Amino acid sequence: MYGLKTESSFDAAHFLTDYHGKCENLHGHRWRVVAYLEQDELQTEGTMKDMVIDFGEFKQAVRAMTEELDHSFIIEEGSLQPKTIACLEEEGFVLSPMPFRTTAENLARYFFDKLRAQGLPIAQIDVYETPNNCAIYRG
Repeated sequence: MYGLKTESSFDAAHFLTDYHGKCENLHGHRWRVVAYLEQDELQTEGTMKDMVIDFGEFKQAVRAMTEELDHSFIIEEGSLQPKTIACLEEEGFVLSPMPFRTTAENLARYFFDKLRAQGLPIAQIDVYETPNNCAIYRG
């Protein structure tokens, strides 16, 4: 089995709905995303001969995902009143609505699915909320 690993990070705010503790309040993280590709065989033709994939393409795909969320407020759809969202948008805040509770676990699955949809042989995503705590999603 051959594998590649790359990582990217982004800064974003969130809060957890239906949670009783510090994380129910708006707060931010420097999120670190580590992506792993795995493939049984290396490519046999073209510019990617003897590679899983070109590192440049892999890095670009991961960085594009994290750039979409950088310096945004990640919110669970339906977690804020429409008038609150309208006020935030009117003030110029960048909102990143998600169809799930904004846990590190759900973000790991989100990033995994986005890379798989691009045809990458994604094996695992690690999402770090802090330097010592991460959620893992494997396919």
